[in-house]
Amino acid sequence: MIEAFDRVRLDGTGIDRITEEEVVAVVRDALAHRRGGRIITPNVDILRRAAADPRIRRHLDDADLIVADGMPLVWASRLGGSPLPGRVAGSDLIWSLSAGLGRDGRSIFIVGGTPEKPGPDGATRAAARLAAASPGLRIAGATSPEYGFERDEDAYARFRATVIDAKPDLVFVCLGFPKQEEVIERLRPELPETWFIGLGASVNFVAGDVSRAPRWMQRSGLEWAHRLGSEPRRLAGRYLRHDAPYALRLLATAPVARVTDRP
Repeated sequence: MIEAFDRVRLDGTGIDRITEEEVVAVVRDALAHRRGGRIITPNVDILRRAAADPRIRRHLDDADLIVADGMPLVWASRLGGSPLPGRVAGSDLIWSLSAGLGRDGRSIFIVGGTPEKPGPDGATRAAARLAAASPGLRIAGATSPEYGFERDEDAYARFRATVIDAKPDLVFVCLGFPKQEEVIERLRPELPETWFIGLGASVNFVAGDVSRAPRWMQRSGLEWAHRLGSEPRRLAGRYLRHDAPYALRLLATAPVARVTDRP
């Protein structure tokens, strides 16, 4: 069994009251006992979609650890009286989990990133950087599959065989939500002793293809503004039309609803 943490409920989603260091410790201990699992890192966008769509909700219900990747979630928990210890950003976890697994001589597999021809793809470049920063870490594999591979029977079969044959201890699936969760859902039964985590754009940050916000913006809850400025055409509709109003409602209703815990 995975160690149970108190969960703070935000708009129907339970968020584990857990720090980044504790996430790494839980995964390392589970792997030492040959137990696999899955981590999901909801932000405002994922929380909003889960509240409205049962198909999205199932990905959170199936996770072993659910951590808050977004300062508005942390602020809402504080306003509701059951504060989370802080943000646990997926873009930080990719580094800390790699470092933790390196200390145990374990392996990772990276899925996602920018396919590049010629030259190494984004996943391969990210893997090289993580290995360089994490002594002892083994790279079981890295692939930046072409868009739509999960809907192509032959392409998915090749992808599936590559990941399963590598027998990684941890798979970073960086394909964007919810596609990455759907891929994880299909792979988990084949690798019951492996951990999985969907990390969206994190592989692009590690590979150096996309710049991450400065630390002060991350700490102050303004990382979304940096991303919006970097990719306005792709993100403006989602952030401004949907996520910002939802975040404001979440914060406004938190003191009234009083966030409740779930064991």
